[in-house]
Amino acid sequence: MIIGTVRERKQHEYRVGLTPDNVAAYVKNGHQVIVETGAGEGAGFPDAEYTESGATIVNTMEEVYNSVDMLVKVKEPLPNEYPLLRPGLILFAYLHLAADRQQAEAIKTKRVKAVAYETIEEHGTLPCLRPMSEIAGRLSIQEGAKYIESAYGGRGILLGGIPGVERGNVVIIGGGTVGTYAAKAAVGMGAHVTVLDINLNRLVYLEDIFGTGISTLYASEKNIKKAISEADLAVGTVLVPGSATPKLVRREHLKLMKRGAVIVDVAIDQGGCFETSHVTYHDDPVFIEEGVVHYCVGNMPGAVPRTSTIALTNATLRYGLQIADLGLEEAARRSLPIAKGVNYYDGKCTNAGVAKALGEDYHDLASFIESV
Repeated sequence: MIIGTVRERKQHEYRVGLTPDNVAAYVKNGHQVIVETGAGEGAGFPDAEYTESGATIVNTMEEVYNSVDMLVKVKEPLPNEYPLLRPGLILFAYLHLAADRQQAEAIKTKRVKAVAYETIEEHGTLPCLRPMSEIAGRLSIQEGAKYIESAYGGRGILLGGIPGVERGNVVIIGGGTVGTYAAKAAVGMGAHVTVLDINLNRLVYLEDIFGTGISTLYASEKNIKKAISEADLAVGTVLVPGSATPKLVRREHLKLMKRGAVIVDVAIDQGGCFETSHVTYHDDPVFIEEGVVHYCVGNMPGAVPRTSTIALTNATLRYGLQIADLGLEEAARRSLPIAKGVNYYDGKCTNAGVAKALGEDYHDLASFIESV
């Protein structure tokens, strides 16, 4: 199989879908790898390292798209890439289709075989999403602590306080991987931390690992409203795999918050869990609604591209190799995690969460690949 990667076109996205080590792994298994020139420079991987690992360097994105059987990316293709999509192309990347009808329509129309990192599920976990969730969780507190400074419209407080001055209140909505790592970072800063979730077993787990370092609350609407009214920094981390994120904090709720408080909506790729959120970028990451500072960068881990690229590709490589070695159809027959990752196949939506979010018919992937 011919595998390829391109330079990411998303604004201020410096990660890359393949590292030189990944290239070497594909080449070792008998595959050909094509890399667009400069694809890895933002993450600290020059063309020479790819060449040494066995890749062929080409000058344009178009050359990669036109030549490969499987395109490995970090983020979803942008509209200027849609014309390059074609029937039978395997697209292996973060897609977040539930919140992106335009992209879904392009993938559907072009009959792309779309495999989304974020819906690959194994043993009840999302292994290709987890490393970015860990990074995003830590970054949510790092960025929130920055934008609560008065220069950015924030309250002008230090989250950890100092002797004689009260600590800041950090509220984390969602106790999954992002929420856990956000709590670790916030506790490390010395903030007062409250985590809300509807999964009581998860709250028990968080209390076991953090002890009295955090408070936990069941995520009822009443408790969410009370918590955000006391928050200096509120972090939204809710994820429903493949589906649009529920809007747990509505516009009217912002009136309960302190003026200059900060919201970090880590769930923005799936539509966000704050009603007032919209996607922002690293060069202009915040806006203010109802006196509350919103940080809604859709590719937060892109701020630390070398760490993020290595962490991401450590998780995605084994699935990519299975697809390359066996073909997508056989890989999906043998691997339930890969089958769950297939969001579209031959113009049909094969993920129930995506289908529901987009109002499309859901089709069982097995019915398409049995005879292929």
